[in-house]
Order: sequence, then structure tokens, then C-alpha cells
Amino acid sequence: MGRERTRAGKYIYFCAAGLIFFSLSSCSTMKREVSWSSKQEISPVKSQTQEEVANPTSEDLLRAKKLFDLGDCAGSLKENQKILSRSAKNDPRDQALFNIGLIYAYAENPQRDMGKALHFFKTVLKEYPQSPLGGEARVWVGVLQENEKLSQLVQKFKQENEELNQVIEKSKQVDIDVEEKKREKAR
Repeated sequence: MGRERTRAGKYIYFCAAGLIFFSLSSCSTMKREVSWSSKQEISPVKSQTQEEVANPTSEDLLRAKKLFDLGDCAGSLKENQKILSRSAKNDPRDQALFNIGLIYAYAENPQRDMGKALHFFKTVLKEYPQSPLGGEARVWVGVLQENEKLSQLVQKFKQENEELNQVIEKSKQVDIDVEEKKREKAR
């Protein structure tokens, strides 16, 4: 009935279909990007952050975060402690306590103290059980407690290793003494 398409004809139809597909998909992607960016500009989240910036404790939280991001652990700690000293029970105390725990747990902090970090994370859990940071604080408590157990095991193994090294040294000395006595008898 109809002629079969040649290989070149099939290729042309395939290319045309591909072009149409990609042009339509790029248009839909552009529409999604435009709609997403327009939603982002209109969203009330932006107005909330502007309100939060007006709040002095939020400014302090932002300043503390920036200091921490720059590696100034002492400055960030000072800002978070300032928040704790000024804020009421319902203000961002849970965030400040959590941040202080992170600062003390941070590996590159010269004043790193895992015991203090654990204390601050436990304080978040105790004083603010409904805090959105409760889950993260619980994870940190578990990690720090596990780290403490592992540190104790490592310390125990180091102590046992030292004791074994002393036994080995004594054994070597006994072997040396036995060899010397054998040489003396052989003479």
C-alpha cells in the first residue's frame, strides 16, 4: 500500500520529534522557573525573615551564625551567651543553647569540650522538649555519648597495650638473662 520509509527518512522524523520534545520541555522548565521565582518573591516567608531581623535576638542569632561560619568560635559563643542572658523562656534560647553545643562539639574549635557540648544538648532536650531542634539535639546526645564510650574503650586499650608492652619487655629481659646463663655454662 504505502512505501516503506527509508533509513534517512526515519532519521529525519526522529530528529524532528527530538527537536519538538526538547523545545517543549525547555518551555515547561522555563515556566516552572518563572513560577517558582514569582512564588518566592510573593511568599510570606520573606516578610517573616524581615520581621525576625527587626527582633534584636534574631540579629544576634544571625551575627552568631556568621561568626561561626567564619570560624570565629569564641565570637559566636559570646553572641549566643548574650542571647541566653537577655532572652526570656520562650525566645530563641533553645537555638542559642543548641548553637553553643555545636560550638563546643566543633572539631576545629580550640576550646573544644565534648562534656560541655553534651550538657548543652541535654539542656535543650530538658528545657525545650517541644523544640524543633529536639530531634537534632537527641542525635547529638547519642553521638557524643557513643563517642565518650569509644574514647573510654580506646583509653582502656591503650592502658592494656602499655601493660602488654611492659610484659614483653620483661619477657625479653628474661630471655636475655637465660641466654647469658647458657653462654656462661657453655664456657
